[in-house]
Amino acid sequence: MKTKKISAIIACYRDEKAIPLMHDRLEKTFQKIGVDYEIIFINDGSPDNSESVLKKIVDKDKHTIAVTHSRNFSSQMAFTSGMDISTGDAIVFLDGDLQDPPEIIEKFYNKWCEGYDVVYGVRTKREAPLFMQFAYKLFYRLFHKISYISIPLDAGDFSLIDRKVVDVLKTFPERDRFLRGLRAWVGFKQIGVSYVRPERMFGRTTNNFLKNFNWATKGIFSFSYVPLQWMTLLSLFVFFISIIGMIYQLFIRIAFPESTPKGITTVLIAVLFLGSIQLLGISILGEYIGKIFEEVKQRPKYVVKQIYKNKN
Repeated sequence: MKTKKISAIIACYRDEKAIPLMHDRLEKTFQKIGVDYEIIFINDGSPDNSESVLKKIVDKDKHTIAVTHSRNFSSQMAFTSGMDISTGDAIVFLDGDLQDPPEIIEKFYNKWCEGYDVVYGVRTKREAPLFMQFAYKLFYRLFHKISYISIPLDAGDFSLIDRKVVDVLKTFPERDRFLRGLRAWVGFKQIGVSYVRPERMFGRTTNNFLKNFNWATKGIFSFSYVPLQWMTLLSLFVFFISIIGMIYQLFIRIAFPESTPKGITTVLIAVLFLGSIQLLGISILGEYIGKIFEEVKQRPKYVVKQIYKNKN
């Protein structure tokens, strides 16, 4: 019987210190499972010494491939880059900062052997400040509620995906990618595996509130039309309020002319309210138009600067 092969794809950015540990832990995990494997590190334009560290690892290990991008294209493009050169019967996505414990792959593998095509990690607990824990929980529940497909709760990119699913994902032409959403969109037989997501082991996270907010809106505008529907409902609500207001103004002007509101305050409040509604609607439309603009440019998803392979 042919030995199964797994391709681990690691998106790296400012992970110089974590890379050797990630490689060592992945090796031990795959050897424990007893599968053939390849480890693909994607250096996504990291400004640190990651490229030199990866080159040394590749020179010593024939199972490891290192790809360096010409600049930072995002983790989603790093995973896409790894998918394009992977040769395994299944792939595993991991972040290079060791917040995705490689040892969990054994549980993924067991579920894969049971017949599941996609096995994703579910973060039952996140070692992070309480506010960020709350914000992440809120996002996933909101995303799950308003998305037009079923999105698993608390599930990030960390997952094992069967080759037939990978081949489908590789056909997707879109450039503004949200892989955990695409992973859910393709369907197939899927299941989650619970784990605790630790803090970043080295250095400081490059994420902040603004980046996380942009990430959240990226997912929502990629897999939901609810913001547009909300604007339609809000415009209808404002329209009916306006009709009621006009009838009320006409009535009190006839019945109680002395009580009719006068002055600029009433006009100013109405103008500010309606103006804010219009700006909100324009901004939501702008998000969708921006996504269209990004797609129609048809630029490459990423640019590879160098690929390092073991020559022995």
